Amino acid sequence: MSSRTPAPALSFEIKSASLPLVSFVVKSADLRVLAQDLQTRLGDTPDFFDNDPVLIDLQHLDSQTGPLDLPAMLHLLRSFRMNPVALRPSNAAHEAAATLAGLFVTAEARTLPPSVSTQEVVREVEVIREVVREVASGGSAMVVDKPLRSGQHVYAKGRDLVVLSMVNPGAEIMADGHIHVYAPLRGKAIAGAKGDTSARIFTSSLEAELLSIAGVYRTSDMPLPKEVLGKPAQVCLADDKLVMQAL
Repeated sequence: MSSRTPAPALSFEIKSASLPLVSFVVKSADLRVLAQDLQTRLGDTPDFFDNDPVLIDLQHLDSQTGPLDLPAMLHLLRSFRMNPVALRPSNAAHEAAATLAGLFVTAEARTLPPSVSTQEVVREVEVIREVVREVASGGSAMVVDKPLRSGQHVYAKGRDLVVLSMVNPGAEIMADGHIHVYAPLRGKAIAGAKGDTSARIFTSSLEAELLSIAGVYRTSDMPLPKEVLGKPAQVCLADDKLVMQAL
């Protein structure tokens, strides 16, 4: 009886995959206007994009604005840390230019409905990028080493949270234990999320729009005391009240 030699395993696999993209919808071919608007929108948050894959959508480009200099646009977008990988053309010239630039050309693109907020778009981008890197220290801490922007939410379940970069307004950080922010804290910080009254919040610059420990809140409606505003400080809970102390 003859035996059959098994086929050697291949060194690769081919599987279907889908990659959600950020859609950059172009409405003007004037690169000076685009550059100015990008600087106005993203100049204060240079890390808003971190080489995110981007689809350039030209379907809404006004044909009256003149020809499009695609190579110059690619250079402009890359200067803001976008990574153009695909293009949705509105005419044959755009398609040809995209092919020459090495971009994938697609006639269709999934877009978010107008009701979707900017914060929800940011959340989707962050899911794609997995921007939050967890580093366990004895299984007790989550470490975030990149800036957190408006709309981002980070939760350290069952442990402390350490943030090494700025927490911008509109961002929310939450931990069941302590929160340490070694940068300006300008967003929302919620420590002791499951009721730990011993939890504390530490930051090198206290500018938060919301602070909470074990369900006791303080919002921006009540300005931070001058002695801690913009300074290294800690926040703790005493007699069901948030106490802020300069460090």
